[in-house]
Amino acid sequence: MNRVSLPVAAVLALLLGSALPISATGKTDPHLPEAPLPPPPVKDVGLDQKLGESIPLDLVFRDEAGKSVRLSQYFGKRPVVLSLVYFNCPMLCGMTTDGLVRSVRALRFEPGTDYEILSISFDPKETPEVASEKKRTVMAQYGRESGPGGWHFLTGDAASVAALTSAVGFRYVWDAEQKQFAHATGVTVLTPQGRIARYFFGIEYPAKDLRLALIEASEEKIGNVVDQLLLLCFHYDPKAGRYTATVRNLVRGGAALTLVLLAGFVAVMLRRERASAKRPPR
Repeated sequence: MNRVSLPVAAVLALLLGSALPISATGKTDPHLPEAPLPPPPVKDVGLDQKLGESIPLDLVFRDEAGKSVRLSQYFGKRPVVLSLVYFNCPMLCGMTTDGLVRSVRALRFEPGTDYEILSISFDPKETPEVASEKKRTVMAQYGRESGPGGWHFLTGDAASVAALTSAVGFRYVWDAEQKQFAHATGVTVLTPQGRIARYFFGIEYPAKDLRLALIEASEEKIGNVVDQLLLLCFHYDPKAGRYTATVRNLVRGGAALTLVLLAGFVAVMLRRERASAKRPPR
């Protein structure tokens, strides 16, 4: 099992401010105004990769219409892109969703047909009404007819949220002073059986990388011959959370492409030879 924590110190510095003022003696200066509480420890926030592990598909959430749904309803046929956010987030969650919109809009795959997208709030206080409003905004941004049927916005109680975030390795804390969550950013790609296939960190997800992850997660049931060749040329780097080209894989991909071209050339020449043999002599 691979576990790689997402660095979040820079994010916390932006979100949570500085620590208590300290006097020259190393003690808090009693003459200074009361300072805010220190930010949550970095160790409590991150994204631990649990590649190959399964998430609990029997967890119950509520969709944007308020209907109770089990996660299993979105699995079984297609790979799933999971985005853990909270819909009233003032900063990073909106940027995460914007990045995901840009990435999936660049794909020719269609949500609801080739894969599913789950945006699930990790704030148990959020309601289906909030999820519905968020979906309306994101669907307008996405702008494709396949969106509403394949991109789902869910909320759930504390137990379901805790079980899902723990299974994915998503760690976050509530900052009482800032009145918002400190959390990691990224999306997860899961197989149709609910196994964790790939993680992508940050707020931007290259369409090429997401495409390759979906093809792999689908057990290569989507995509074409070119996609299969690309999978030979690129290798998923779990530390970076992206696909990188390697010399060995490039050689393998080049060799495979050469074989395909050679086979095509031989097939064309054989057809021409047969056609010539059938022509009557002059």
